[in-house]
Amino acid sequence: MSVTLSILALLFVVAFLYSSVGHGGASGYLAVLSLMGVSAVLMRPTALMLNIFVAGISFFQYYRSGHFRWKLFYPFAILSLPMAYLGTFVTLDPVIYKRILGICLIIAVLRIVGVFNRRQDKPVQNMPVIAGLIIGAALGFFSGMIGIGGGIILSPVILLMNWGNLKETSAVSALFIVVNSMAGMLGIWKQGLVLPPQIYLWLMVAIGGGLLGSYWGSRKAEHRVLKSVLAVVLLFAAAKLIFDGMINNPLK
Repeated sequence: MSVTLSILALLFVVAFLYSSVGHGGASGYLAVLSLMGVSAVLMRPTALMLNIFVAGISFFQYYRSGHFRWKLFYPFAILSLPMAYLGTFVTLDPVIYKRILGICLIIAVLRIVGVFNRRQDKPVQNMPVIAGLIIGAALGFFSGMIGIGGGIILSPVILLMNWGNLKETSAVSALFIVVNSMAGMLGIWKQGLVLPPQIYLWLMVAIGGGLLGSYWGSRKAEHRVLKSVLAVVLLFAAAKLIFDGMINNPLK
């Protein structure tokens, strides 16, 4: 399989399964682009662009199915937007960047396979607004710095703290990803936005995966086989990102 077809296939699968749990897939896109040798300058804006469309589609499906809770969303968003914008102006060492991305991929795998799913017999708790503001600010800055929407970290937090059920969490995370990705794109645009010539083709493929995945995730039953396949692929990518950096640049 050629590199082009490999990228398209992986982008579709990432968009499909990430959108099924209310995510845009930025950490997955970054891993795919990194493994395929795409320039680092193009990776972050590309991932954010794909994120906006795929997470937007996912949010629409979950919202239309009645799973969105405004009161669970807005405390996270208030400070995350300016902080995501500011985060884009921070430049990380490439090795540190890869290690952080690898950790994000591991969190994404745990979320996709359901490790963070809350017990259905436990009642949902009200989220303290102050906690939402603090978490949103931290995740916003981190999102802008790395080039993701922050949903892969927000989802486990909501579920572990029992602030929302699974589908409510997916709906809130999807919109959180959209607004943070937009803020991140604005920050990158201010610094000189550069996108790859293939971006429109990649967008079409990711949108197709997002449409199918979000419909399936918001309305249909889980498909454990596909989730297991994605988990294996992302774990391989995470290991490569983390351990390649250690081998090439060992800590002293």
